[in-house]
Formats: sequence, structure tokens, C-alpha cells
Amino acid sequence: MAMKILIADDHGIVRQGLKSLIQNSLSLDVVGEAEDGLTAVKLAKELNPDIVIMDITMPNLNGVEATRLILENNPKIKIIALSMHPEKHIVKEVLEAGASGYVLKSYLFDELSRALDAVNDDQRYLSPRITDVVISDYVHQPASELVDPATRLTGRDRQIVQMLAEGKTIKQIALALHISPKTADASRRKIMGKLGATSIADLIKFAVREGITSLEF
Repeated sequence: MAMKILIADDHGIVRQGLKSLIQNSLSLDVVGEAEDGLTAVKLAKELNPDIVIMDITMPNLNGVEATRLILENNPKIKIIALSMHPEKHIVKEVLEAGASGYVLKSYLFDELSRALDAVNDDQRYLSPRITDVVISDYVHQPASELVDPATRLTGRDRQIVQMLAEGKTIKQIALALHISPKTADASRRKIMGKLGATSIADLIKFAVREGITSLEF
């Protein structure tokens, strides 16, 4: 039986290219497409794919948080993260979220077949360009490294930061997360305290720097 693949990317042309490659060249089954992280989580629960190909920078809910939620619902699903970013803090965050693969978009069509085969065989796949980044971060990490403020945030905190950075109002955030506006606003103030932020502009800078959002929608 062919692997069932769910594609999550906010760019339609990327989804179309991936779908064509997967179905026509690799003879695998694309069971669904998602244009944001929230839809990816919903479809993964409904369609139960074997593998999700996940862009890490998407609106409403980024691919890192979507990965965490999908694996909380079903740890058997494999996630291959797609990114243009080789920076070590982003690679680390994606892998810690539970992704089984990390493929740079610039090498996507050359590496996708190898990534799918490896992940389907319960192996990890990393684009060769980022292997040194991972080794440096996990093997040669200084013992006395300072705590990153980003590590103080929960998955829900990061979701709220992304929505604020993307211009969502407290009411819109509350509606999306099924919480009261009062709770959403209290969470915003708590997050700003954790990060030492004094304005929404500070949160936007943090979100872009940490790869939570790119604001390229």
C-alpha cells in the first residue's frame, strides 16, 4: 500500500509542485493539502496520513507548533519539516518538536524521495547542508550556555505570539483558541513579562527572529 501523504504549505504553487512530484514521480498518495498550521492539525486528525510534509513558516499556526499538536494527537505520524532556514536554533526547535526530517526548500525536489524513504523506515533525514549545524548544537554545546528566553514559552504561548505578530486582535485570538478575551489578554501580558517585551513591536521582532512567523503571507 502506498504511503499516504499530507502536504502543508501556505504557497499554492509549492503544494502543486509537491503533489505532482509525489503522485506522478514517486507514485505515492496525497490524501490532503493544508494552507496553514491549524488546517494541517485538523486534516492530520481526520485523514490519518503516514507522513506530513510541513512548511515551518505558515500563518495562524506555524509548522513547529502544528508538528507538536499533530504528534500529541497521533505519535505514529511522521513529520518532514520544510524550511529555508539552516540556523541552528530553528533546526533545534523543529527536531525537539518531534519532526523526523528536516529538508531545506532549496534542495526539496532533489531530496524529497530520500527523505520520504528514510522517514518511512523509522530513520531521521536531514539535508546535508544542516548536518553540521545539528552536530554543533547537540554534540559541542557549551555546558554553561545561557538560558534562551524563548525556552520559557509554552506551545500555547508561541501560538499567541504568532497571532499577535500577524496582527490578530485579542478577540480574534480568543475565538481561534476557544478561550475568553480576558484569558487571552492575560496570556499576552504574561508572555510579554517572560520575554521582557514592552510592546507588540518587541513581540513581532522576537517572532521573526525565532522563526515563529516570517510575516510573508
